Amino acid sequence: MAANTYQVTGMTCGHCEMSVREEVGEIAGVEGVEVSHETGKLVVTSAQEIDDAAVLAAVEEAGYSAVRA
Repeated sequence: MAANTYQVTGMTCGHCEMSVREEVGEIAGVEGVEVSHETGKLVVTSAQEIDDAAVLAAVEEAGYSAVRA
């Protein structure tokens, strides 16, 4: 199982977390999404390697920005 960690900026509440979780969760192959507005940490897990560009685009679609941590 692969796990990628990202640092997300702009999240302030649980609704922010939900928005990111929903967008990233739609990426093919993603099996788990853990996100915290308190730390800004996003951890994406999947059986195969995940495309960073897809994750970053999904976070942007949710209205936030992210970088690979």
